[in-house]
Amino acid sequence: MNERILLINPNCSVSCTEGIAAAVAPFAAPGLPRIDVTRLEEGPPAIITWRDWYGVAEPLCRRVAAEQADAYIIGCVSDPAIEAVRMVTDKPVFGPLRCSIAAALNRGDNFGMIAFTDKSKPRQRRVLQGMGVEARMVASIALNLDMEVLTDPVAPRARIKEVARELVALGAEAVILGCA
Repeated sequence: MNERILLINPNCSVSCTEGIAAAVAPFAAPGLPRIDVTRLEEGPPAIITWRDWYGVAEPLCRRVAAEQADAYIIGCVSDPAIEAVRMVTDKPVFGPLRCSIAAALNRGDNFGMIAFTDKSKPRQRRVLQGMGVEARMVASIALNLDMEVLTDPVAPRARIKEVARELVALGAEAVILGCA
């Protein structure tokens, strides 16, 4: 089997890309598609603002058009430019936010979201509205940590646990991590 999944980190952070690669490495096995992880060298350091979100659309489209794969994953939980990328390929294009929401709703009637920053909440809310599930989110609480802190395997754990407990106390039956 020579199938390939291309996972594209839309930001230029090497440490973030390495973290994503480490997270998907356990899924490598004989008979399964190969997962190649890459980044947009021309992308922003993180997808924080609407400008960042829209700014990666054309580079993502060019990358997908240029690199053949059997499926694509946009490695950012704001699912930036997913609609545009889907227009340049006939292969499946997945976004972690949409996939996480679907998984969360298979586990319970509602969910809470741990957002990367307060600025990411409006983009995530737009996805929820588009999916028709905004009312099923009990709350979204932002970590407001720098990308380099988030990519550290230890540094953000205490804050993530704290926020997850807050969301469960608010009634969340599942918790979504809002940063890949």
